[in-house]
Amino acid sequence: MRTLPGPGDPLSIAYLTYRGKPHVGGQGVYTRHLTKALADLGHHVEVLSGQPYPTLDERVPLIKLPSLDIYNDHFPMRMPGLWELKDFADWAEVTSFSAGTFPEPLAFSIRAARWLAQHGDRFDLVHDNQSLGYGLLAIERQGLPVLGTIHHPITVDRRVEMEHAEDWKARWGKRRWYRFTRMQTRVAKRLKRIITVSENSATDILADHDVSPDRLHIVPVGVDPNLFRPLTGVERVPRRIISTASADVPMKGQRFLLEAVAKLRAERPDVTLTIIGSLKDGSRTHSTLDRLGLRDCVTFVSGVSDERIVELYSEASVAVVPSLYEGFSLPAIEAMAAACPLVATTGGALPEVTGVDGDTCYQVPPGDADALVAGINRVFDHPAEATAVGERGRNRVVENWSWKRTAERTVTHYRALLADAAAADTSTNRTAPIGKRHHADR
Repeated sequence: MRTLPGPGDPLSIAYLTYRGKPHVGGQGVYTRHLTKALADLGHHVEVLSGQPYPTLDERVPLIKLPSLDIYNDHFPMRMPGLWELKDFADWAEVTSFSAGTFPEPLAFSIRAARWLAQHGDRFDLVHDNQSLGYGLLAIERQGLPVLGTIHHPITVDRRVEMEHAEDWKARWGKRRWYRFTRMQTRVAKRLKRIITVSENSATDILADHDVSPDRLHIVPVGVDPNLFRPLTGVERVPRRIISTASADVPMKGQRFLLEAVAKLRAERPDVTLTIIGSLKDGSRTHSTLDRLGLRDCVTFVSGVSDERIVELYSEASVAVVPSLYEGFSLPAIEAMAAACPLVATTGGALPEVTGVDGDTCYQVPPGDADALVAGINRVFDHPAEATAVGERGRNRVVENWSWKRTAERTVTHYRALLADAAAADTSTNRTAPIGKRHHADR
């Protein structure tokens, strides 16, 4: 029978993330801050990750499970050589890629299952961050309980990309690319416990992944309000806009923000835009910048520390989240925590996160450049009101979200998962494999 840790006993967690870009993109940010908060609570966490690797607290070991790095920043979409294919995971990755499907979640989950088959005896459970690969089912068969985080179902990305595809060839390519979501649905339905970040995401997961409602639970993400805060002595630059671009995909709505900036500059030539993120070669943003004549007023900032990001929020007049859909939006609450007036769309969970229009934020409909112009002008034209909105936005974040609270609620679900696993062992008269018992007893 599985030996349960006591209510106050520390847990040992294998945390899986198939990629973890440090400062841009929700997966890397979630990984870094949640694992640090878990360590602050006294738990032991080891992160298994593929490239790009996350930046972690010094107390959190990183186990590198290298992929073939097909989507690296320097040579994206490269075809690996035959000499690079050393095992089944490599062949699965290159075969899926050759078929036009995003291969990383599947290949990473296979590598994680193989590694845990050798080292799983030092963990109480596994926490998967959105890979939802078939390897997770193998990990469960090895005797390790698995909890999954789904920030939002990638089926939503698929729908948005299909709607914005330029022609039938592009739609066909997107359909192939997103075939991995079928795997994610099959795996999600079989996991014993899943956490997600918002009511909106929960609704979409129930609809798209057909997950049993009693297995799905909401744990919002957080922010460090002592780090993301208004900085004294830093002046806001008039008519400077700040935004975050984790990916150049239609769902993030970057095109509508750029169109809004072009329209604003017709009346206010001093408007500038700082985007936290990198401008990738060959991306659609290149052509949009040229078409709108924005090369001289849009700056991309990447690879900087959280402290510098806080400074950027303090220097900006307004932060904008132009997304067509968000499962939660870390950039939104980071901007609000820094007391930067926020203009955000009503896509997905954003209203749930940002609050009431004119009180803690300014809200506009998604996919509408003119609406973004109007929202940003509300900030420019009424700076005193915008400052008050920014301050109330910070209060909303401080009262509702912190990484410590996220970690505490996540641990509650870890313990519930372990209790369910122990009950299942009892009902089947099965003894947990040696090495899968609580680490304090080993």
